[in-house]
Amino acid sequence: MRLALLILEDERAVREALRRDLAPFASHIRLEEAEDVETARDVITEIDADGDQLALVLADHRLPGTSGVDFLISLRTDERASMARTILVTGQADQEDTIRAINEAQLDRYVAKPWQPELLCQMVREQLTDYVVSRRLDPLPHLPALDAAAAMTLLQDRGDF
Repeated sequence: MRLALLILEDERAVREALRRDLAPFASHIRLEEAEDVETARDVITEIDADGDQLALVLADHRLPGTSGVDFLISLRTDERASMARTILVTGQADQEDTIRAINEAQLDRYVAKPWQPELLCQMVREQLTDYVVSRRLDPLPHLPALDAAAAMTLLQDRGDF
């Protein structure tokens, strides 16, 4: 079982920039992309069918058709994705949209465009770690993508050391 990260972004250049900035994770977790909500749902189906777990979604707000915030809200009722951590990556969400994302989608983090690659990677690492801890997964197979200190604390608390 691999952890999966889904990038939901309609602009190709932004998707490519996110993939480039998240490249250090690519050998340790599954990186997937979608340009719209329909494709994102198909990707989630593929992740689930492969026996992997959707651990983190990075979603833009302004998308064709369904907004990123509405998609994140809908994830809370999808058993395949309800536990996934969520980050809204946008420069265009207004205050009302952001409040809806926090209250209704239980948004974990918000990143304004343009982002700083080092801070984005740090945030992704923290969210992946939080996912592993909250799901009580064995952190060892995912350790290179996690906050090592937090993962080791989890192992110690479980008595694995």
